[in-house]
Amino acid sequence: MPRYLIEREYGQAVEEDMQKIGSRSKRVAVEQFPEITWEHSHVVGDESGIKSFCVYDSPDEEKLRRHAEIVGEHAVTHIYLIAGDVTPADFTD
Repeated sequence: MPRYLIEREYGQAVEEDMQKIGSRSKRVAVEQFPEITWEHSHVVGDESGIKSFCVYDSPDEEKLRRHAEIVGEHAVTHIYLIAGDVTPADFTD
């Protein structure tokens, strides 16, 4: 199954907003998109607001975009197809 990295923007959302959006995202995926799997997310913030970088398994990008539209309260900035993963252990000195 292809894996994707989704970059999302939440503007000036606060922690309570993120809890609500995360719960809704999980519920919508389970109820309406059983073919996608939310693996994990990194949530970051700066002066422009909150962003997340979420890793999903999905048959295609379109299902991820439809899921995001239903969840709402954020903008998908970009969806990247993950070509692979590396860690420091993969490299020798």
